[in-house]
Amino acid sequence: MRKQIGATVLAMAMACSLMAGCSSGSGDTTAAAAAAATEAAKDEAKDEAKEPASEAEKTGSEEGSGKKYVIGLAMNTQTNPFFVDVKDGVQKAADEHGIELYITDAQDDPTIQMKDVENLITKKPDAIIIDTCDSDAIVSSIEACNDAGIPVFTMDREANGGEVVSHIGYDAIKSGRMAGQYLVDTLSGKGKIVEIQGIMGTNVAQNRSQGFNEVMKDNPDMEIVACQVADFDRAKGMSVMENILQANPEIDGLYAANDEMLLGALEAMEAAGRTDEIVKIGCDAIDDTLDAMKAGKVDATIAEPPFFLGKAILNTAYDYLEGKQVEPYVILDNQLVTQDTVDSLVTKE
Repeated sequence: MRKQIGATVLAMAMACSLMAGCSSGSGDTTAAAAAAATEAAKDEAKDEAKEPASEAEKTGSEEGSGKKYVIGLAMNTQTNPFFVDVKDGVQKAADEHGIELYITDAQDDPTIQMKDVENLITKKPDAIIIDTCDSDAIVSSIEACNDAGIPVFTMDREANGGEVVSHIGYDAIKSGRMAGQYLVDTLSGKGKIVEIQGIMGTNVAQNRSQGFNEVMKDNPDMEIVACQVADFDRAKGMSVMENILQANPEIDGLYAANDEMLLGALEAMEAAGRTDEIVKIGCDAIDDTLDAMKAGKVDATIAEPPFFLGKAILNTAYDYLEGKQVEPYVILDNQLVTQDTVDSLVTKE
């Protein structure tokens, strides 16, 4: 029975044309195709069993075989706080199961990650977990693992090929939609909007932008006056927002596709003295953003707790190695967090 955690299974097939999702007037054909794929996945998921999101990170045998496993963890970066928390979640679950980890850091460079996976293969681990830098570039590395007989698990960002035992992530289209709807509701359906996108070579960035722009398209008085890429990076988010502020004397709302870019944009707004005039929402719910929300500097974010994502993927890999059936595609629950609800949010153990 297929496992789903907190949300319906997201259709995996994404058209490359979604990368152009900056405009609220994006093509109807693309939107219709994406909607059809999503509805198909929803229909399939209706016949599947559901479990609370809280069970995801608890997956794993309470009474294991006693075998000591070694697992490779190919991280895309360890400078972004989101992925630091992901790694901590993986480490927590590994410690609970007595698993040894080999951890690499690709520094957001697909070429480095390919070499990292190549090196992990030489260590002959029982499994390899990959958080991809680029959904296309990682395919050859996964195929190399397949050839070596090493099971592969992916999290957060999907791979566009190769044989993967299980992928666990969050519903990125839902996240984008939630952010867009928050701005619509807060601004009463009318305003000048800025979108800052992530690494558009990843399905996460594509899907968040798609969901956001679907809501913008349904609300024609929400005008996107600027849309730029900042690669999920705080410094780039600040630089991009500086340029946008100079070019746009009137901005009502900002959606940054992750909290790192949002925090960079916040620095630019503070320097320009324009913080109070712009409604700001990000995604991920990292600690720095939650602190900024408590201080009244950020209005909202979409919580996709990375620590629990890390625990869930490690527990899934452990179950597989223990001979249990695991689900090929699992979606964890995400939620809107505002200044009113931030104090009750749980993101770590």
